[in-house]
Amino acid sequence: MSDSPGGSPGETARTAPSAGHGHPAPDACSVGFDRADVSAYGTAARAGFFVALEQSGPWGRDAATQSHLPADLGARLSSACSDRGGRLSLLRRPGRHADEHHGGGHTAYLAWSGPDAWLLRATVEDPATLLSVDLDALARGDRDAVVASLPGAVPAEPVLLVCTNGRRDVCCAVRGRPVAVEAAAARPGRVWEASHTGGHRFAPTGVLLPHGATLARLDTALATTVLDEADHGRLPAAALGPRHDRGRSSLAPDAMAAESHVRAEHAVTDLGALVTEPVDEGAETVQGRYAVRHRDGRAWVVQVQRHEAGTLPESCAKLPVTVVQRVPRTVG
Repeated sequence: MSDSPGGSPGETARTAPSAGHGHPAPDACSVGFDRADVSAYGTAARAGFFVALEQSGPWGRDAATQSHLPADLGARLSSACSDRGGRLSLLRRPGRHADEHHGGGHTAYLAWSGPDAWLLRATVEDPATLLSVDLDALARGDRDAVVASLPGAVPAEPVLLVCTNGRRDVCCAVRGRPVAVEAAAARPGRVWEASHTGGHRFAPTGVLLPHGATLARLDTALATTVLDEADHGRLPAAALGPRHDRGRSSLAPDAMAAESHVRAEHAVTDLGALVTEPVDEGAETVQGRYAVRHRDGRAWVVQVQRHEAGTLPESCAKLPVTVVQRVPRTVG
């Protein structure tokens, strides 16, 4: 597939090789990972914060520079976020007419995904306005300073970003787009098509803002339940475990796996209940060992090991590679 944007979002999904609406071809990367039941633990893309900008129209593989957003602006915004440990994502309203501008400016979200996560929403007439946002303040979770740098930003309800960018991988368009459309119909204004969440081998994938909770193998029912529970600061019990829970984006990969393991083992759905840190013994950090502490005083020590799970293509039309999955266990 070409990396340049072209055609409507609907055309991307229709022309992708698949076995039917919402059903990828048998050799699609996400199908292989499903069949092998590969764990999703510790696979969330790292980000301490998110800047998510509505940009209608087609997206290329690198949507920030290959869309209707001016390429120079997209590159500057993307670099400014990544340099500070954050992530830029482009958004579209789910549906057949996502190529059309809906008027009223561009919706933008600013999310802090660390402790006491928060989400702001603003409407900008010119996306270049985001260059004036105090991203250093966003990177340290200083909401007041961020609001001061973007007048009109207001608190927002949690939103779910579902990857649908077929220019990055066929699975995202074929499997992600139907989920985004159906979930958006069930929860209007709370679901967006996203340009990239990472991990198309786990499609349909999604990121819950502001928490950075990253999810694998979504379906419409789970997506809507995720939003319903997020209103109460929780993940649904159905999202726990290695099939769906990729981890919180603000953590290192092994720490993600350790925390997800504790969530599943002890049914911890509260998104803000756990703090996960490497275990230190004297002056040294113990490799792969993490302390997971609950705000109610409970604590666990989790060892994370990496096991090979055969060879599979991690992207469609790519050669198979050795798949390594994280296997956590409680040791204390």
